Amino acid sequence: MKKSFLLTSLAGVLFAGLASVSAQTPAAPSAPGAAAAPAAAPAPVPTKEVAVIKTSKGEMTVEFWSDVAPKTVENFKKLAREGFYNGTAFHRIIKGFMIQGGDPNTKDASKEGSYGMGGPGYQIKAEFNARKHETGVLSMARSMDPDSAGSQFFICLDAAPSLDNKYTTFGKLTAGEDVLKKIGDTPVVSNGRETSKPAERVGVESVSIVTVPVK
Repeated sequence: MKKSFLLTSLAGVLFAGLASVSAQTPAAPSAPGAAAAPAAAPAPVPTKEVAVIKTSKGEMTVEFWSDVAPKTVENFKKLAREGFYNGTAFHRIIKGFMIQGGDPNTKDASKEGSYGMGGPGYQIKAEFNARKHETGVLSMARSMDPDSAGSQFFICLDAAPSLDNKYTTFGKLTAGEDVLKKIGDTPVVSNGRETSKPAERVGVESVSIVTVPVK
C-alpha cells in the first residue's frame, strides 16, 4: 500500500510539473498586422495667371482669355514681365466708352504730342473672336490695319458692340471695377482731335503677372 501511494504521488508530481512547464511556455507571437497605407497626397490646386494693374487711382485685376486669343495674351504677359508698362499712363479716356493705355511714349511728358502712337517696335496679328466688348473687357488698340496692334490696350467702360469682331478681346476685369469707374470719370480736355485727354495724369505704376487659384 505504501509503494502504491508513492507511485501515485510521483505520478501526481510529474503531472503537476508538466502542467507547470506548459503554463510557462511562451505563446507563439501573433502575425504582425499589415502596415497602414500612407495618406493620399492632396490633389493639386488648379491655378491661373492674372494681371494686376496698379494705377494712381488703385488696382485692377484682369483674367486672360487664352482660349480665344492665345498670341495676344502671351504678348501682353511678355511685355508686363519685362516691365514695359511700368510708368506709362492712361492717355485716352472717353466717358461711357473706354480707357486706353499701354503707350511707352506716355513715360515721357515731352512726348505728349505723340501719345497714342507708341509701341514695342513690332506688331502682332489680330485674333478677332466671339467674346463681346462689355464693361471691364480688355481689348487691343490698333490703327486701321487689323494686324497693327502692339502694346496699347483699352478697357471698356460699357458695352461697345460696334467693336465686336473688329478688335481683339483677350481678357476681363475680375476685381477693381470701382477703380475702372474712377479712371473713367477723370475729367478730360481736348487734345486737338477729340475730347479725351485726361486733365490729370492717370499713371500705371506697374503691371504684374500673378498666379492665383482657380475659383
